[in-house]
Amino acid sequence: MTTDLNPDNEENDSTHYEPVIALTAAARAVVMDARAQEPDADKLAMWVEVSGVRNGAYDYDIYFQATSDARPDDVVQHDDELPIVVPAAGLERLRGSRLDVSDDDGGGLVMVNPNTPPPGQRDSVPQGDLTTDLAKRVLAVLENEINPSIAAHGGRADLVAVEDGVAYLRLGGGCQGCGMAKVTLSQGIEVAITSSISEITSVVDVTDHATGSNPYYEPAKK
Repeated sequence: MTTDLNPDNEENDSTHYEPVIALTAAARAVVMDARAQEPDADKLAMWVEVSGVRNGAYDYDIYFQATSDARPDDVVQHDDELPIVVPAAGLERLRGSRLDVSDDDGGGLVMVNPNTPPPGQRDSVPQGDLTTDLAKRVLAVLENEINPSIAAHGGRADLVAVEDGVAYLRLGGGCQGCGMAKVTLSQGIEVAITSSISEITSVVDVTDHATGSNPYYEPAKK
C-alpha cells in the first residue's frame, strides 16, 4: 500500500506527520503555476527523484506525473493542494529536504538537502565512447528525428554517453533551463529513441539546467 502522508487524513496522527520534503511558499507558488499549465493538472503530482551525483552532491529530477502512477512503496505527501511523490528508492536520500526558490537571477527552484552522498561516490554521469555502433544509431535518431523537431523552439539534444542500455543526453538552446524539459524528454525524446533502438531502455537528462535561461530547477549551493 502506498504511504500517504496527509495530515488531514483521519487515519494518520497529525502530531506525528513529518513530510519527506518541505516546500516554502515561494517554491509552492512556482510549482503550482507550472502545474496549472499542464493538461489535467488536478491529476498531477510533483515527483522528486534523486537522479545521480554531481560535484559531491545529489542531483534531482523534478517533474509532473499522475499521482495514480505512484507504486505501493512510494510515498505520497500532500502539501495544500499539491501532491508530492517521492519514489521509494530515494526516500532516505531526500528525507528532511526543503524546496525553495533561489535568490539569484531567474529564480529557479533549489533543493536544500541535509543528506549527502557517501564519501568517495563518483559523479553518476559517465563519459562514453560515441564511436560505437549503438552510440552512432542513437546519434542518427537525434539528428534525423529529434533535433529537427525541437529546433523550432531553439532547442537541441546532444548525446553524452551510452551505458548499460541508458542514453545520457544534454539539452541545449531553448530546452536548457526550461521547466518543460522533463516532459520533452519523457514524452518525446525518450519515446523516439527507445522505439527506434531496442537496446536503449531509458534516457537520462544530464543537462545543467541551472545555467539555462529561466531555470526551473537548480542544485543547492554549498
